Amino acid sequence: MSSQENTTGSPVEETSERSNFIRDIIIEDIRTGRHDGRVQTRFPPEPNGYLHIGHAKAICLDFGLAAEFGGKCNLRFDDTNPSKEETEYVDAIQEDVAWLGFKWDGLFYASDYFQQLYDWAVQLIKDGKAFVCDLTADEIREYRGTLTEPGKESPYRSRSIEENLDLFARMKNGEFPDGSRTLRAKIDMSSPNLNFRDPVMYRILHMEHHRTGDSWCIYPMYDYAHGQSDSIEGVTHSICTLEFDNNRPLYNWFIEQLGIFPSQQYEFDRLSVTYTLLSKRKLLKLVQDGHVTGWDDPRMPTISGMRRRGYTSEAIRNFCANIGVSKTNGVTQIAHLEYFLREDLNRHAWRVSAVLNPLRVVIENYPDDLVEEMEAINNPEDAGAGTRMVPFSKILYIEQEDFREDPPKQFYRLAPGREVRLRYGYLITCREAIKDETGRIVELRCTYDPETRGGNTPDGRKVKSTIHWVSAAHAVDAEVRLYETLFTKEDPNEVEDGQDFTANLNPDSLKVLSGCKVEPGLREAVPGTRYQFERMGYFCVDRESVPGQPVFNRTITLKDTWAKIEQKIR
Repeated sequence: MSSQENTTGSPVEETSERSNFIRDIIIEDIRTGRHDGRVQTRFPPEPNGYLHIGHAKAICLDFGLAAEFGGKCNLRFDDTNPSKEETEYVDAIQEDVAWLGFKWDGLFYASDYFQQLYDWAVQLIKDGKAFVCDLTADEIREYRGTLTEPGKESPYRSRSIEENLDLFARMKNGEFPDGSRTLRAKIDMSSPNLNFRDPVMYRILHMEHHRTGDSWCIYPMYDYAHGQSDSIEGVTHSICTLEFDNNRPLYNWFIEQLGIFPSQQYEFDRLSVTYTLLSKRKLLKLVQDGHVTGWDDPRMPTISGMRRRGYTSEAIRNFCANIGVSKTNGVTQIAHLEYFLREDLNRHAWRVSAVLNPLRVVIENYPDDLVEEMEAINNPEDAGAGTRMVPFSKILYIEQEDFREDPPKQFYRLAPGREVRLRYGYLITCREAIKDETGRIVELRCTYDPETRGGNTPDGRKVKSTIHWVSAAHAVDAEVRLYETLFTKEDPNEVEDGQDFTANLNPDSLKVLSGCKVEPGLREAVPGTRYQFERMGYFCVDRESVPGQPVFNRTITLKDTWAKIEQKIR
């Protein structure tokens, strides 16, 4: 079973050290002395949106392979389409790559090479391998043919070299309107590979570029610019996803015709995750149409959204390493990603006490003015994390879900006449439940056993449940945002006729709780800090949090034994 087919949420047998076919290619290239044993990769995003978890796989592969073999990896922005690209995206991409733990050896832009790309285009015209075409975009598509029928040659294909040079120079000088002319490679209109049917190399676009301003009004197409940019940088292993498999022959063709450094392209499987969309176009629609609060909304699969939600870079890197690299696309269960998230947070997140749906508890036989300090363990998985002191007093808050007036079978938490353990505190017994005029329980009256400080039972009596609490006099009010998957279907693109993917948006993907109670040490919790709210899940301090008014995003839940039992009962 491949990792893409794993539905258990646990990683497959192989570890993060598993091999992959691209790694094997590099090992062989080094053995044979290809490129003098040098390894140079690059991560080449287009700055037309924010990076998402799919990009993280490519980032880990590009940077990881270069590091493993003592090579170098560049960060290059393929910024050849000014209509969609913004400096905001450039900045966000750099921040995300650095946050994931990688440092690029060179920072480049395809726009750095505009003059060289233009000069090479002129060379191809002079060699009779490119021509200026006056067909419209629709006409080019019509002339292109189909997978079963050859295309037709453009009536402008026979223009002389001199005329093509003149027209291309005038295109560059801004003499023609947008869309009126293109520069096309002259290859083979009957090729079974549609990418070889005289592909467009340049289009006219009078638009301000985020770096070059209005210096250019013609811009190279991706298929023309990408391979040459790799060649300029001496990239030895140009790694991209499988949808570019049919583009590889064209990638090679341009390099061969120009006689430049022979970069080589390799394709691997694209990451797909259940309940998740990884299309920048569709993610942009979610942002623009207000379905989410922005690119860093914690429900988004963007790196910035996942970071804000509380994901760690280590969890993402471990996930990407474990799913492996293949030549076959598959779908990875979101539980697989969540496994690595829980594993990492369990090792590093401090345990703290937070009550999301408070129920007031009065310990009637506890002294009115007494406040005790209870020693709490910060992280049982990390001996070096130490302990902290939390206040205990007469009036506490517990979770409403931890009390049942008429407890069902297998519910062992607090109920009338039942004794439970307060974590790090005492054993308490519920004596009475106080209700308001509507019949809603608003307060519990309890007693405590002063001989059971720290939750110990000197007489050895058995207590089946331990619950968490917060001292009412010391509690800090907090807002807590509970997140679920953004979509209700494993495949968000699976829709009825006439619908689009937004029909599968989950109306319950966000629930905001106000008036939550957290322990006093979280009053000035720093944005980005991750905690385990004991028995509740993992939470991250949101960037909108301010001292005295903390805001927490739920990163992921813990496994709740009673919740599973209750669900089966229902």
